[in-house]
Amino acid sequence: MKKCFHQVGLLITLIGLSLPVFSTIYYVAPGGNDANNGSLASPFLSIKQAQTAVVAGDTVYIRGGTYTMAESQIASYSSIWAYVTLLNKSGSSGKRINYWAYPGEKPVFNYTAINPANYRIHAFQVTGSWIHIRGIEVVGVQVNIVAHTQSECFENQGSNNIYEMLSMHDGKAIGFYLTKGGNNLILNCDAYNNWDNVSENMLGRNTDGFGCHPNSYGNGYTNNIFRGCRAWFNSDDGYDCISAFESTTFENCWAFYNGYSQSFGSLGDGNGFKAGGYGTSLTPSVPAVIPRNNVRFCLAIRNKANGFYSNHHPGGSNWFNNSAYFNSVNYNMLNRSADYTADVAGYDHEMKNNLGYGARSTEYNNLNAPLCNADTNYFNLPVTVNSSDFLSTDQALLTAPRQADGSLPVVDFMKLVSGSDVIDKGLNIGYAFYGTAPDLGCFESNYEGLPVDLLSFEAVADKAGNVVLEWQVANQVQNAGWEIERNQLVNNTATAWTKMGFVAGSDSRILTRYSCKDGLLAPGNYQYRLKQMDRDGHVKYSRIIFIKIGSKQSLGLSIYPNPVIDKALIHYILPLVSNVQLSLFNSDGELIKTLVNGRQNAGSQHFQLNAAEVTSKGTCHLRLVSNETVETIGFIR
Repeated sequence: MKKCFHQVGLLITLIGLSLPVFSTIYYVAPGGNDANNGSLASPFLSIKQAQTAVVAGDTVYIRGGTYTMAESQIASYSSIWAYVTLLNKSGSSGKRINYWAYPGEKPVFNYTAINPANYRIHAFQVTGSWIHIRGIEVVGVQVNIVAHTQSECFENQGSNNIYEMLSMHDGKAIGFYLTKGGNNLILNCDAYNNWDNVSENMLGRNTDGFGCHPNSYGNGYTNNIFRGCRAWFNSDDGYDCISAFESTTFENCWAFYNGYSQSFGSLGDGNGFKAGGYGTSLTPSVPAVIPRNNVRFCLAIRNKANGFYSNHHPGGSNWFNNSAYFNSVNYNMLNRSADYTADVAGYDHEMKNNLGYGARSTEYNNLNAPLCNADTNYFNLPVTVNSSDFLSTDQALLTAPRQADGSLPVVDFMKLVSGSDVIDKGLNIGYAFYGTAPDLGCFESNYEGLPVDLLSFEAVADKAGNVVLEWQVANQVQNAGWEIERNQLVNNTATAWTKMGFVAGSDSRILTRYSCKDGLLAPGNYQYRLKQMDRDGHVKYSRIIFIKIGSKQSLGLSIYPNPVIDKALIHYILPLVSNVQLSLFNSDGELIKTLVNGRQNAGSQHFQLNAAEVTSKGTCHLRLVSNETVETIGFIR
């Protein structure tokens, strides 16, 4: 039994872009006036005024040219913050509010003249949801506070937003910063030449290219993804998710020259990807479940400190198919102990198919290999990596112009030459590859990828044997449709791929959701992939998703030590992204406390239990509920 469909509204075509029927289009232009009606002939001057007119489903086109922002345009002062453009009006599912650069034009917002004393300046403060901002530049955002502070080009506090083809540069502010909200996509954006040379020691230790710091656990601040972004010459880090209470995903992103001035003077920390951590306090504020961050298919080049850095994180993260070159340390997996008292070598990391070369100090350090799953990387495989493995190591290629659709430039930098001994040396972990096995690093040799933007591809199975596949795409061009293919693993060997469904595609740049249900499968292990077909006959494949169908999947719930005297570590493994409830009961079956209640990523999970939380002596129980699986274990207090 299968049922496939896609969800996309009726469309009209306007200047090459697809917009929902019955939407209204407004215009903003440097020569406009906020007393105008916002039409093409009579545009507004400011996005602030355009927001007063829009409703869900509307689009604001921003004409090219320079917008010299003035303090009189500040929308709101709140405590220590000055919000220049405040976007607090939300769209809805399928009816986003769009703020798009007019096709073929580049609007540049210059904030040099906005510098109110003793305020942190946010060029764009986005508290609304279901918003899509595309194709604008932000320059010259200022800092005037000499104590600890920061300004920001974009701050996100909403959900289901898309930030696309934005350029944030030559200012004193962080490029993009997230503190609240979930399901946000930061796509094909650049942050560069940003240095706060005013506050504290003037080294810009808070000025990152991109920051993701969801500040609470269990409130839906999950699934925030950075894809296809570049960060360079930011005075602190390229990408930073310190103190994040939910996991962050960095995918197909580049980080280079961070921690340096444009003349390579030493400034802030200078990590390419700083994935986690909660500072070095002995009593840090941490979430109930330490998040596993995802860093995959990313590139880190000549950053001042580490290319890829775990940053004292009290738990592991996932590091897949990354490439590093000429950082001080290419891969630094430093963790904190579970009780936060000491820095320790990295544990519980998943490290697969990573590649590196030419570190200025050491290729990798702080990795406790026996406590990690890290056995298919360049530093522990029988391969030799040097400049002859690559088509080019010319760093000037990293700042090449993006493609017309905003995608990263197609250049030869760290692309593998034919015959390199790191080709086909990786492990199949579910992503598309050519040859007999994946290559090491972020670039698969001869792989061109899908001709549309496949934003997500997920599958969920229930105990009845039903599998629901869902995927989201954008920027479809001549897309005939999607074939859904399945195979079964028998004794760890895959059977032939078979077609089990088809969904017609479209020519649309708007976000489109597809789903397909494959029902009543027999117990066993299955794989799914999407076969995208162009109208000219070309085909490309998505990554592979693994699904296990069975009457019950063991989650491996355990607690150690047992009896619990002071502290204990609870461990379990989730085969899929799941809604999880972990509860503590006394010997009479009465609920003492719910320890975890929310959505968690697939993989190994750890939770520290303090004995003081167990208010009942004797035999107690833990109950774990994940989707339709329930496991219970006892322990002695």
